[in-house]
Amino acid sequence: MNAPTPAAEPLLQARGLCFSRNEEPVFGPLDFELEPGQALLVLGGNGAGKTALLRVLAGLLAAGEGEVRLAGRVVDRDHLARGSAYLGHLPGHKAELSTLENLEFARALAGAPASLDLADALAGVGLAGYEDTPARRLSAGQNKRLGLARLRLQSAPLWLLDEPYANLDLDGIALVNRLIQGHLAEGGAVLLTTHGAYAAPPVPVRTLELAPRRRP
Repeated sequence: MNAPTPAAEPLLQARGLCFSRNEEPVFGPLDFELEPGQALLVLGGNGAGKTALLRVLAGLLAAGEGEVRLAGRVVDRDHLARGSAYLGHLPGHKAELSTLENLEFARALAGAPASLDLADALAGVGLAGYEDTPARRLSAGQNKRLGLARLRLQSAPLWLLDEPYANLDLDGIALVNRLIQGHLAEGGAVLLTTHGAYAAPPVPVRTLELAPRRRP
């Protein structure tokens, strides 16, 4: 009789994860996990720590307590940064560079193939014809689209999306939904926050509720 195949480890696991700012508790302790092909929606009011949680998982902030595992291995901030792709509130690209120049820089940073057609990547997010336009001349929605193009250049299995629908019109919202659906279908996972009428992408979504942490 063949031995049973060991169960695959979750893509992301957090155990006892806490974060404080200026010695004031922000969130935690949190215990959750995320499997390949899953989406997790982080809920909570202002000050609950939604953005802080995503930044901790992206390796941009240091957790105060607890541990994070990627594919079963305990990881530090550097490994978190390499294993995840983060889309935050701010554009994350250079305002004085053109959209194409920003993607050239992002491609090199992500180690994506030099043969990748960046003009096609821009067209894929609705920015065809803006290749030479400086990012500072784009609207808020167009800057979000440029951020989505940068996101697609990264091969990280874990996407961390902080209000990805903000500043987008209906076509932009549909674009985000398609990108999330495609990433999940390829075995990736998505952890996101949202607000407003478009509270979640049209995929099966689990939720994680945050509440402000209180001192004992």
